[in-house]
Amino acid sequence: MNQIDLMKELHVPSEKKIVLLVMDGLGGLPGPAGLTELEAAVTPNLDKLAAASILALSTPIAPGITPGSGPGHLGLFGYEPLDYAIGRGVLEALGIGMSLNARNIAIRGNFCTIDLSNGTITDRRAGRIPTSECARLVEKLSVINKIEDVDIIIRPVKDYRFALVLEGDGLDDKLSETDPQKVGLKTLPVKALHEGSAKSARILNAWIEKAFALLKEEPKANACTLRGIAKDPGLPSYAEVYGLKACAIATYPMYKGLARLVQMDVIEGCDTIEDEIATLKANWAKYDFFFFHVKKTDSAGEDGNFDAKVKVIENVDQVLPEILSLKPDVLIITGDHSTPSALKSHSWHELPLLLAADNIVVDACTSFGERACMAGGLGHIRHVDIMPLAMAHADKLTKYGA
Repeated sequence: MNQIDLMKELHVPSEKKIVLLVMDGLGGLPGPAGLTELEAAVTPNLDKLAAASILALSTPIAPGITPGSGPGHLGLFGYEPLDYAIGRGVLEALGIGMSLNARNIAIRGNFCTIDLSNGTITDRRAGRIPTSECARLVEKLSVINKIEDVDIIIRPVKDYRFALVLEGDGLDDKLSETDPQKVGLKTLPVKALHEGSAKSARILNAWIEKAFALLKEEPKANACTLRGIAKDPGLPSYAEVYGLKACAIATYPMYKGLARLVQMDVIEGCDTIEDEIATLKANWAKYDFFFFHVKKTDSAGEDGNFDAKVKVIENVDQVLPEILSLKPDVLIITGDHSTPSALKSHSWHELPLLLAADNIVVDACTSFGERACMAGGLGHIRHVDIMPLAMAHADKLTKYGA
């Protein structure tokens, strides 16, 4: 029996409420003063809570494996990321409310800047153009709405990101991506990874050629890359697996997409962490599970901005008392993956994790940081262990066996 089936069998109702607070890209590496971003941040509220909690380090997938945001969150939600492969395109499309069916493939697009003289990428995110500029460019590209017998829909997501959805017969998602992941290199062609995906590769390469022609005069976003080409895998819902009435509170579309993938309700209208706190309070009586997502820890890490990441963590610490004032029965604080500013990218490092509940034995840790969590009472766990622990501490699991 796998863990999902076990949770389906064991979950029982209780009145207790669970909050999963995810600081995206939380984990870090030591900076100039020898402290990680979390350790360097002034976090009196997190440290006070840590002293009354039990801590751990959590591995998103497996030791040494660097996770994408999709697998990192699936693990947090209790779905084995090695069993459930989710393409980023599906998450982006669902995140902005697009619907998908068996005849669709969804792609995440990034506007980028290339040197027209040699075709090499000079900025993978086109200077992080604003969403309004992205919307204008998407409108420009929307004239490419059909290639062969395949309908094509493009929608803006946020900043430099867009979602591209193809609909037609004979489409397959076993395709390579076009982003070389480094500046100074040329965008790549889409390649079919088996013969059944040849049509999809042909359609996307034709779309790319047309899109580049339309974008070439743009000052910043004069090209684009395609990533996360995928179909909706049809995961079992949170209600089915855990018996939870769950909601997601997030500012970025992709994380809304992850929540919709497991059929959480997504509460719209949040642009800042203060908006998220207000939304949490307004919906507290309606749900028993809250996925509360903070994005900018990850953004600062990817930009290599140690001080900015520290400030985001400190901002979370400042609003933490407002979450605690609601008296969640179980509060888990962690990240989906590490994004050390020293690396400017996701990494394989374990994530600090804090579990607060009444029915625990408090460990000896008195602060929340990577080194403190090494000595935590929960030891070293995997992300897929987190939801069973949350459910158990919320009295939502019956015993296994006689």
